[in-house]
Amino acid sequence: MSRQPKIVVTDFILEPLEIERQVIGDAADVIALKATDESQLQGCIEDADAIMLYHSLTITRKTIERLKHCKLMVRCGVGYDNIDHAFAAECNIKVANVPDYGTEEVADSAIAMTMALTRGVTRLNSVLRAGIEPWSYTQATPLQRLRGQVFAIVGLGRIGSATAQRAKILGMDVVFYDPYKPDGYDKAMGIRRCTTFGQLLEQAYVLSLHCPLADDTHHLINADTLKHMPQNSFLVNTARGAIVDTNAIPDAVSTGHLAGAAIDVLETEPPDNSDPLLMAWRNPNHPAHHRVIITPHSAFYCEQGLAELRAKSAGACLDAVLDRPLRNVIN
Repeated sequence: MSRQPKIVVTDFILEPLEIERQVIGDAADVIALKATDESQLQGCIEDADAIMLYHSLTITRKTIERLKHCKLMVRCGVGYDNIDHAFAAECNIKVANVPDYGTEEVADSAIAMTMALTRGVTRLNSVLRAGIEPWSYTQATPLQRLRGQVFAIVGLGRIGSATAQRAKILGMDVVFYDPYKPDGYDKAMGIRRCTTFGQLLEQAYVLSLHCPLADDTHHLINADTLKHMPQNSFLVNTARGAIVDTNAIPDAVSTGHLAGAAIDVLETEPPDNSDPLLMAWRNPNHPAHHRVIITPHSAFYCEQGLAELRAKSAGACLDAVLDRPLRNVIN
């Protein structure tokens, strides 16, 4: 008797799996785990033919080497730094992502955060709620007109490009740094290109991060690189948490070097209560309390986008169990 294929959703999405089962049908059994740590996968994942992984945990060599039948691991999202994809390749296991997922939502979120910071929306709301006088626009001074200000992008991929288009609509001077992007995209999009990261930093009124997490981008933004940004500039991160050493943000805000920061992703999620950024953000006596926005890795989210992500990820697993050609394989 032939064995029924098995697809495991490791984290984040739980029962009912109506979208996944609608896509996969009777081609495989689909189960959902409630794992928040890799150790919780032991005994539940070894016989999987395909795996759907979100961002709540990391799968390393110790799990991959136990997989007996796995053909594909799908990172349900764009970034794939939480899978040891190099070792998976050695085990003849393909790793794929969903690169077009969340493009509009993350770009919209980056611009929403930019607007909330640069127009003083968050700061004014925060100080007024705290009862800080006066009841006046002067609580947010000095604000600058956005038109003509430099919107600096690190990483001109799908999301970076979508964000650039939105910033252009606001009349901002969009400039990007991406050493992996071929020549000509600046001309095609009507934006400017920087050949060095330093050139980008020194002119950034708003620095928006849209690059993947890799060895060369880990803590790319830190206490030293922040010093190269202009006084009273803004930082927005909707990419990966470890791109920014967030321990440097409270001091940069205290000195006024950063006028504000918006952080959707953190290196450790959920963060520990002793995290220096969270402690400053929660402290009514620290400038970060009024000048920093923190959201819980939610920039990607909308109901339509989440449904699309689930369907595309399930479709990739269906292709794997039916031995059909696979798309978006990254290893």
